[in-house]
Amino acid sequence: MQTQQPVVKIPKTLPAEQRLTLNNIDWKTYENILAAFGEHRAVRLHYSAGVLELMVPLEAHENPSDVIGVFIRTLAFESGQNIKGMASTTLRRKELLKGAEPDRCYYIQNESVVRGRTVDLDVDPPPDLVVEVDISHTDINKNDLYAQLGVPELWRFDGQILRIYQLEQGQYQDAPVSPTFPWVTLERFYHFLQQCKTVGETPAYRELKTWVEAHAPKPQ
Repeated sequence: MQTQQPVVKIPKTLPAEQRLTLNNIDWKTYENILAAFGEHRAVRLHYSAGVLELMVPLEAHENPSDVIGVFIRTLAFESGQNIKGMASTTLRRKELLKGAEPDRCYYIQNESVVRGRTVDLDVDPPPDLVVEVDISHTDINKNDLYAQLGVPELWRFDGQILRIYQLEQGQYQDAPVSPTFPWVTLERFYHFLQQCKTVGETPAYRELKTWVEAHAPKPQ
């Protein structure tokens, strides 16, 4: 008589993003695709000199993106800095053949310039800080894309490591801390991220808020 072995179900690892890359796409086609999808959609588009990437974010992408957003807003709110968040607003410059829909983007230093109105990159400065989460491989060179758009500060997260870049002479350089929040270490972010996973996002937020109140420079 044979003993039936228990059935072990191996959990399926879901991807963080679903991506489709199209090559040799001209600017007009890119704009037509943007218009066809409309504003209320799950897919995000990045375009760089003929290469168009369509990306659908899944939970493993969206949760860290949201956590990073809470982290940045808490730093800004509790240190008294005005901030205008634009989430995944389309940023595009026809003359550069560049278009992007970042996970998060913010005006902080230039918040007063764009306060209360729709941003026009033909006349307005680019966002001061952009966040990109890429857990899986992307065919778009995001550093080059945002550098050409003139974004001063770029945060990139791969699911494990957060890298901060500062724009210097048209190229990004690794920065040990955020130029916008130089009093915050990367260790503080990793602690917040871990707390969100272990004790929950609300207790993690409360702890971060208390820490920022104690450590943020006082407004002049």
